[in-house]
Amino acid sequence: MKTGKTFIISGPSGVGKSTVLRELLRDRDDLYFSISATTRTPREGEIDGVHYHFINVDQFREMIQEDEFLEYAEYVGNFYGTPKRYVDEAMAQGKDVILDIEVQGALQVIGKRPDTVRIFIAPPSWDALEQRLTGRGTDSPEKIQKRLVRAKVELQTADTYDYFVINDTVENAVREINAIMLAEHCRPSERMEILQ
Repeated sequence: MKTGKTFIISGPSGVGKSTVLRELLRDRDDLYFSISATTRTPREGEIDGVHYHFINVDQFREMIQEDEFLEYAEYVGNFYGTPKRYVDEAMAQGKDVILDIEVQGALQVIGKRPDTVRIFIAPPSWDALEQRLTGRGTDSPEKIQKRLVRAKVELQTADTYDYFVINDTVENAVREINAIMLAEHCRPSERMEILQ
């Protein structure tokens, strides 16, 4: 049985990652979407093991000590991280794993697993990103400006990724990501065992 690969999906807030990933995962049972662990309290409607793995701070610190995370960070007083265990179990079952993480987390993962494939999702233009963030109607103008400043920084790191997908339409972005995943499984290192 083939072993799965790990794919990181990063991109600025408002680029449509969640929509693209939901569509990508919808018809594929050979993909596993990695669920983060967090120390924050569950919000109404959130289910442990579905939205996050909810654990306490002591458990999280112990997992850090035992090197059980591919990446982790502290954000607004709570810890968030990607447990290795679930990723490894899915890959052993032959599933490809999708990590939806930001640029700093991606660097941590690459440090531990250099063969991880990184895909950066970008908006079709800067104006489109501004319109998407404004059109959500969920953030104040100040918060939108902060998101745009952060987006500029994140976009400057895009050339360190393996692939660059422009989310002009969800269908195009999904098609390109599927093509990337297929191409990664066509590498000689993935297929040479048939000649042995």
